[in-house]
Amino acid sequence: MKLYRILSVLIAVALAISACNLPSAQPTEQANPNAVFTAAAETVVAQLTQGALLNPTNPPPTIAPPTSSPVESTNTPEPVIPPVATSAPVAAPTTACDAAQFVTDVTIPDGTPFSGGATFVKTWRLKNIGTCTWNSAYALVFDSGTAMGGAASVPLSGTVAPGGSVDVSVNLQAPSADGTYRGFWGLTNASGARIPVAGGSNGKSFYVEIRVGSGTSAGTPDSGEGKFAVTSVGFNVARSGACTSMTYTITATITANKPGTVTYTWIRSDGTTGPTNSGSLSFDSAGSQTITHIWTFGGGGRSVQLYIDKPNHQYFGPANLNCP
Repeated sequence: MKLYRILSVLIAVALAISACNLPSAQPTEQANPNAVFTAAAETVVAQLTQGALLNPTNPPPTIAPPTSSPVESTNTPEPVIPPVATSAPVAAPTTACDAAQFVTDVTIPDGTPFSGGATFVKTWRLKNIGTCTWNSAYALVFDSGTAMGGAASVPLSGTVAPGGSVDVSVNLQAPSADGTYRGFWGLTNASGARIPVAGGSNGKSFYVEIRVGSGTSAGTPDSGEGKFAVTSVGFNVARSGACTSMTYTITATITANKPGTVTYTWIRSDGTTGPTNSGSLSFDSAGSQTITHIWTFGGGGRSVQLYIDKPNHQYFGPANLNCP
């Protein structure tokens, strides 16, 4: 009996020892790997909530989201520099005292045919584009080429104010030999200095060009055995009265080379024309005849030309009308 009790105790102790050494039972669920983060978040929320409850006047702090560091650009734009004016102000152009402009050939177009020895009047129209008034101290002068018997200098008649125009003329004679001839002419001021000519040859002159030879066409100036023609027209101006109402009597001397009839028209610078300004002359032989035209107006600065319709179709003049 006593031995039985001892054995029971030993068996109970052995069972107890074996129970302590047995492996523990496996958990029925795997541990959640996010449990630690969930717990941490719950802790933060709890702390924030507790802080808000303890101090309701202070709202929970706002946590700004992290920002990435700015990336430095390697393409830095060039600074914009405003333009700086480099040119100086342009000075206003100055106008010369003496300056002329070639306007047109009034008579004898370039290449007009003549018989050798024929006389004619060449007229150019010029404009005063300077600031000084031209007067009789200014002159038409021969420059170069063939003079064709022209005077070395022909004074201007009257005055030409800045902006005004004038027709300048010279009596010429065709050379006797066949060929093409050209003579250059210019303008000088009261000191004898040459005046620049805008639109002229080389900016200083203007010219007359004729052709001498057989086969001259009808209606062109001719002489000797050639066609009937007016070879020249000369002018004379007489004045009477005061400048406020001056009467100008213009006398034109018409020279023809042989018998024939001449028709003409006075051309006034104010544009007046008409039957009373036209007429005709009959020549029984080579020679000269005179005609007159009367014009009354106040002041001066006007002019008159004579247009020979038949046989020449040519302008002569002008006669300048100026109050002294």
